[in-house]
Amino acid sequence: MLAMNVVVCVKQIPDPAAPQSLEASTNTLNRTGKLIMDDSDAYGVEMALQLVDKAGGGEVTLVSMAANGEVSGLRTALAMGAAKAILVSDDALKGSDALGTAKVLAAAIKRTQFDLILAATESSDGYTGTTPVQLAELLDLPSITFAKSVTIDGSTVKVDRQTEAGYDEVTSPLPAVVTVTAGVVEPRYPSFKGIMAAKSKPVDQVTVADLGLSPSDIGAAGSGQTITKVVDAEARASGEIVVDEGDGAQRIVTFLEGLKLI
Repeated sequence: MLAMNVVVCVKQIPDPAAPQSLEASTNTLNRTGKLIMDDSDAYGVEMALQLVDKAGGGEVTLVSMAANGEVSGLRTALAMGAAKAILVSDDALKGSDALGTAKVLAAAIKRTQFDLILAATESSDGYTGTTPVQLAELLDLPSITFAKSVTIDGSTVKVDRQTEAGYDEVTSPLPAVVTVTAGVVEPRYPSFKGIMAAKSKPVDQVTVADLGLSPSDIGAAGSGQTITKVVDAEARASGEIVVDEGDGAQRIVTFLEGLKLI
């Protein structure tokens, strides 16, 4: 393969270090402020850049879905070295669930040429871990999850897939969707030159209509779930102090028996 074109799914999220709030009407995360690139996506961006470098040609394209035309997180990834981005931003997307998000990303990805699609295993503001495999299904592509290393051999991708017992060696024909773990590479820091260059790199902003999607399939209207209520987690109750007066061991046994743990 003389060139390698890689698409990276990048999620822009509210800064986890800042106070968070929920939309009163939907109980979903308020995303109206400045958004940053999810830390977990930096690994996919770095992996893509390294694969393109090894191939000797090609480019990295970012695909994202965010409110209010927000591009701050994308600019960070562009500053790392990605060539361009596609941003889907539309009020109709509010309230989208994981499948709705996958439908939007799939439609956007079809607008570009790609050999490989990379994504994080899950986002740090949703943790469903389902969007990448849904994306693969919608695009009719093979998928490999939890990649701890990724190499390209001609028209084949080779992955060491992390498991609880070690890792599996998995191969797949290209194109494919691969989710990467935090340990797959060490993301680079954007240089000043990269930050300045990112300001002029193209970001193609599109709407639901541009993608040919029906509003009934995405957003709150197409979501299969509704958050009916959000409450504070129950405070941890104070524990019981046991003073050992020679019967401490027996009292512990009795306590565990009461919990049916022994």
